[in-house]
Parts: sequence; structure tokens; C-alpha cells
Amino acid sequence: MTSNIAEATVIITTKNRMDDLRKAVASALMQDAQPCVLVIDDGSTDGTSDMIRSEFPTVQLERTEQSRGYIVQRNHGAAIAKTPFIFSIDDDAAFSTPRVVSQTLAEFHDPRVGAVAIPFINVNQNNVVKQIPPDEHGIYVTANYIGTAHALRRELFLNLGGYREFLFHQGEEEDYCIRMLAAGSVVRLGRADPIHHFESPRRDSKRMDLYGRRNNVLFAWCNVPLVNLPLRLLGTTIMGIRIGIKLRRVPRMIHGLILGYLAIPRYWRERRPVPSGCYRLNRLLLRRGPVELSRISLEWERAGC
Repeated sequence: MTSNIAEATVIITTKNRMDDLRKAVASALMQDAQPCVLVIDDGSTDGTSDMIRSEFPTVQLERTEQSRGYIVQRNHGAAIAKTPFIFSIDDDAAFSTPRVVSQTLAEFHDPRVGAVAIPFINVNQNNVVKQIPPDEHGIYVTANYIGTAHALRRELFLNLGGYREFLFHQGEEEDYCIRMLAAGSVVRLGRADPIHHFESPRRDSKRMDLYGRRNNVLFAWCNVPLVNLPLRLLGTTIMGIRIGIKLRRVPRMIHGLILGYLAIPRYWRERRPVPSGCYRLNRLLLRRGPVELSRISLEWERAGC
């Protein structure tokens, strides 16, 4: 397996989940498309890098001694990869069959497809397959993808600046997808065999709550047209509090919202709102669900994207 013949690189960012990672890497190496496999160790202290070197010597390993966060590390992975397409799975996920990468690569045949949302199952929750199109025909476009199961055109990703690293944790996919839509590319719902996501219990819900709400505010600030911004920020605030009430974690949610508003002056110059028509198109996809690409093309023309 060499990068000069591979079409894709599977990038797995990890920290202190050695046993989960072992399954993820093994499933990537079994892919019949023979992708390059790149593991980025974000400062693990559990022997992760030693395990990779010992058990998977053909895997490219990058390690930082200090944790920089998975958003920064995914950008780094995209920058050092050499293939036209990059796949990203979490370190607690695995390809269910050897065909997932090859099936997904075939779904990039339309040049307007900038990303593919790969079907996946949260195995520890239920057997529901997520990120699937409503039928077996046509190309269906969605608003965004889930980080544990997606593939990207690498050059487009780099040209758009990758993920905004100041988001640090949570929400980077939604932010990238609306910027990609404004650039004329879409997220396609894939039909590959599903990725199995074995959601790890080692998840910091406090950090997810804080950064989730913070980054919802920053998403609005960076991307939403001025005419829509006040209402979007109001809705973001109300929704954050509602989620807090539902989960009985209101103080965290309010704290995260405050962090978002306080961060606006720091990232004042990061504001690059998408065209109003593209924002409306993004909202349409969120409200109505998947839409065929042919219909999206007509909406694009009307929106002036």
C-alpha cells in the first residue's frame, strides 16, 4: 500500500483509546480499495503510539506530545495526506465490511459532490442506520455530515481552509458544510455499507456541552448573513437553554452560550457570512431533509450561490 497509487487516506485521530483504536485501524487496513491509513496520536499516555508501531507497522503514525484537539489534528491529517480523497472515522468506530471505502469513492463521480455522509450505526444504542438517502435512486443532498462517518475531496477542503480551529471541539462539520455549499459543492448521502460506531464511554459531556453551545453562537457570527443574524442568535440561545432543561444541565448550557458571546470580539475578523440565498438553502435542507441534487441546482440558480 503506497500513497502514490491509493485514491484515499483514512485518517483516525485518537487519544487514550488504544483498545478501540485497534479495531478501527484493523478495519481500515481490510478495505479492498487499499487506502493509506494515517493515525494521529493527540498526546496519548496509554501506549497508543507503541501499539500502532508494534501491531500495524504499515500505518503512518503522527504523534504530538501535547494534546491539540481533534479539529486541529484532522486539519493536520488532511494537510499531510497525499491522496485526492480523505476519509475520517472516530477511533471508536470501524468499517463494517471491506467495501465501504470503494463504495464511497464511487459516489464522488459528480464533481459537485464535495463530501459524502457515509451511513453509520451507533451500535451501543440501537440498529438504526443514519445518514442514508430516502430511496435507491438519484443523488440526495443533505445539510451536513457526522464526523465519525464521512469522506471529503481533499483539495477542496484545503482550499476552503479546512475546519476553523478556534472551534476546538464540536460543530466544525456544520461550519465547514455551509462554507462548502457557498463554494458550490454539496454533501451527498451515501449508500455504502454502514460504519459501526461503538460510542466510547470516555466522552467528556461537560466539554461537549460547553463547546457545543459556544460554537453554535460562533457559527452564527461567522456564517449567518446580517439580516438573519439577530433572529439566529436568539434562536440559538433559546434552543441551548431548552436542551439544558431536557438534559438537566442548564448551568453548563448557559455557561457555553456566554462563552460564545464573549468570544465574538476575539474572532470579530473571522466573520465571513455566506450569501443570503445559500443560507436559505442550508435552512431548507435542515428543515425538509434530503433533496435531490437536480432540485438543489435549481435552488442554487435562484439563490445566486
